[in-house]
Amino acid sequence: MSESRIHLAIVGCGGMGHRHLYGLAELARAGLSPFQLVGACDPVEENAASLADQAEKLLGRRPEAAGSLEALAAAAEVHAIDLTTTPRAHHTVAAEAFGRGWHVMCEKPLGLTARACRIMVEAAESAGRVLSTAENYRRDPMNRLGKALLDAGVIGEPRLMVQHSLGGGDRMLISVWRHRKDASGVLLDVGVHYADILEYYLGPATTVYAQTRLHEPVRQNPAAGREASDGGPAGVYGRWQKEMPAEFEATADDAAYATILFRSGAVASYIEDHAARGEDLRKRAIYGSLGSLDLPGDRSGRPLTLHLPGQDPVSGAPLLDRVPGFHLDEPTAALFGGDRLGEYGFEFAVIDRKILAVEYADFGAAIAGEAGRPEVDGRQGARSVALAYARMESQAAGRAVSVDEVLQDRLHEYQDDINESLGI
Repeated sequence: MSESRIHLAIVGCGGMGHRHLYGLAELARAGLSPFQLVGACDPVEENAASLADQAEKLLGRRPEAAGSLEALAAAAEVHAIDLTTTPRAHHTVAAEAFGRGWHVMCEKPLGLTARACRIMVEAAESAGRVLSTAENYRRDPMNRLGKALLDAGVIGEPRLMVQHSLGGGDRMLISVWRHRKDASGVLLDVGVHYADILEYYLGPATTVYAQTRLHEPVRQNPAAGREASDGGPAGVYGRWQKEMPAEFEATADDAAYATILFRSGAVASYIEDHAARGEDLRKRAIYGSLGSLDLPGDRSGRPLTLHLPGQDPVSGAPLLDRVPGFHLDEPTAALFGGDRLGEYGFEFAVIDRKILAVEYADFGAAIAGEAGRPEVDGRQGARSVALAYARMESQAAGRAVSVDEVLQDRLHEYQDDINESLGI
């Protein structure tokens, strides 16, 4: 490989690290990768070795396996890292990486608290290095089309966005740590996705009033002790899930019911309930002064549907006529098979790695100095964390709260014990 390539290491070689590897391989197969994978780093040696072995199969070259950033730096020349550890380690690993002069793409949530995010953003700016947040929902070609239709005024001025997601009962969501307040919690882990998509469509959120609950204090892991071949998104988590307990205590809130106000004057009706029993519900729609836009599930490939008064619904490819100037960026178009898509059809695991490949392409462009990159930088990643926590802080404070007071770490009652456990 050319020496001009960006030397990359994946730091955190569990389920998410393996998913990211598949995305990196997808970008390489498309002939668009600026990276050479030189390292796989994880304090669990088995995980690092596993990712290195898979990388050799997928990329034709085995990266160095290391148990720490110090060992990684000694074993390979590194320019950038893809940070896919659990969220508790994000701010400390990122700060060390910036201290070594490395660029960082970090999985969401960017930091475990708003304060941790500030540490990361300030460290990146002090070092003059790129901090990219690996946010995937907005990169779905259907969300790109939805944003183009909204910006073109097809439904007029946005008034209301509905973001409702209910289901899960008492089942474990992917892993135990996603139900532990001091490790993330589902309202943060999933909530930052929705926070980003809300601001992607409607611009900056200003105020949140919410009620949150911990409905299911005991969670069940049906994969415990089984030789599962699947296991959550992209089918990479089964090997770890079977080692997790069959039943465990959950300490993080698992449901939020909120009204969110935006600088534009738009309002969002927000429900994120990971404990709902009965019928699962997923609904995302935007209502404007002229009509409404029904938005499909992320990473589904299903078409959008436009509703205008007195007209038949319009869905799929015909929507492209409403935005003649809409084109997907080059990496997305190459990976999904066209620069103007009204829908697409791939299995979820394929979609997942294609969108991860787009994240990598954006990170590479940011390191190369391309203007406007990364699309989701550290500050935007920090905003998503603040917007997610604003719901829990609203519950703790018993009032509507501003996103800014959470973002600027002026309101942190819900986060206090987490920050204390982190020593920050």
